[in-house]
Amino acid sequence: MEKIDYKKVYKELYQPKKIPSLIKVPEMVFIQVEGSGDPNSSVEYKKSIEILYGLSYGIKMSKMGGTCLKGYFDYVVPPLEGLWWCQQEAFNGKNIKDKEKLNWISMIRQPEFVDEQIFEWAKGELKKKKPEIDFSKTKLVTWAEGLCCQIMHVGPYDAEAASIGRMEAYMQEQGYETDINTDRKHHEIYLGDPRKTRPDRLRTILRHPVRKK
Repeated sequence: MEKIDYKKVYKELYQPKKIPSLIKVPEMVFIQVEGSGDPNSSVEYKKSIEILYGLSYGIKMSKMGGTCLKGYFDYVVPPLEGLWWCQQEAFNGKNIKDKEKLNWISMIRQPEFVDEQIFEWAKGELKKKKPEIDFSKTKLVTWAEGLCCQIMHVGPYDAEAASIGRMEAYMQEQGYETDINTDRKHHEIYLGDPRKTRPDRLRTILRHPVRKK
């Protein structure tokens, strides 16, 4: 079976244009890690990323260790994503001044064959390599995001407000409004690595839940 690259197979999810568009996001499987604090300095955030990649690549590379996971097929590990909110005020991605007040869920999509049994296996394997690892805020979820507006933002993360503003204007034109609440959150999908990419060339998908006005 040919290796599946989700970014290429589901272009509508991972290759939006620099102009806003509406999309109904289907149900997908994710490994998630929840935490809080400034992602630029938070040790908890750094550890969440290590957990996500450790589990995701552990599942992908299981074949190299001779483990035959039920339903396994070869694939490219999907990109890192983040859901963001703030307990003190409604957060729409552009109105935060103190990043220490941020809450986040970091997550990576998983192939359809990943279930709780495989998830537990992957945690066990990673625990063997890193006995100190803490999985208390890590979970496997099946999540359907529903109707959203999205745009490809090119540039620094701190300059996202302009792209979000274009999304909001487009929503108004189409008869929709932002539906960010306790269950539906500001969503970012990271297609660039800030360690290797100039800030002005970073590509980030911005996605906001919407509803009819």
